[in-house]
Amino acid sequence: MPVMGVVALFVFLLLRLTPGDPAAILAGDNATPERLERIRASLGLNEPLIVQFITWVNKLLHGDLGTSLISNLPVMKMIGQRVEPSISIALCTIILAVIVAVPLGVIAAWKHGTWIDRFVMGLSVLGFSVPVFVVGYILIEVFAIDLRWVPVQGFRSIFNGFGPFFERMILPTCALSFIYIALIARMTRAAMLDVLGEDYVRTARAKGINEVAVMMRHALRNAAVPVITVIGTGFALLISGVVVTESVFNIPGIGRLTVDAVLARDYPVIQAMILLTSLIYVVVNLLIDVAYTLLDPRIRY
Repeated sequence: MPVMGVVALFVFLLLRLTPGDPAAILAGDNATPERLERIRASLGLNEPLIVQFITWVNKLLHGDLGTSLISNLPVMKMIGQRVEPSISIALCTIILAVIVAVPLGVIAAWKHGTWIDRFVMGLSVLGFSVPVFVVGYILIEVFAIDLRWVPVQGFRSIFNGFGPFFERMILPTCALSFIYIALIARMTRAAMLDVLGEDYVRTARAKGINEVAVMMRHALRNAAVPVITVIGTGFALLISGVVVTESVFNIPGIGRLTVDAVLARDYPVIQAMILLTSLIYVVVNLLIDVAYTLLDPRIRY
């Protein structure tokens, strides 16, 4: 709550303490006096600063994020229309990345120094090096244009059928998960290498426990704390940072909404997106802290 309070105060003051007339900044150079007055009235800029803040916080606590200066639609409604595509991409990406990257990291640590380890690390370097839009355009060229297996662009809600949803989600998920597979695989490998030399791992092996059980039950569980941190932070980053992927695949998510709002100087939408992004990071970090206590009973708060 204190973090969100600081963010809210910063967002409120960001425009109002900027030199010049906030309404003129939002409206642009060619704004008419009528438009300037409408912006001042919609944002309450004619009131004293403390009154503006109290009114704004009161509306915020009641779920009122204001009205878009461009479309005249409630900001909450605009976000509600755009949030499903972004959450769908983030969930599909993080699920695919975890399913692929964690086993790769475990195998790389298990076969440390072998060609398998070098292959996984090479794949990780490639994942970090190639931009998402390059991977996206390659996938579109091969699977959508040449082979015609899936549609090129667009989004279809899962409530309209899983088949159309899957067809339009597979390419952006694969493109975006490439970098997260590299990140999680490297972190998993590093964490596993730290715990494989511990006494309890050697003891488990000395007892004749199956190597797979040693890796999964003894090593991976104790190495899971930094891996969970990367997965959780990556999920929060995905929701708020899928602008490039949404643009390449023409997906109407909150990333594109943010970019459009910035270009149009739609301050209420920008304000709401900053608050939403901050809330996502706070909640995800809270869930990560709770997961620590479940994975490692020695951690207490």
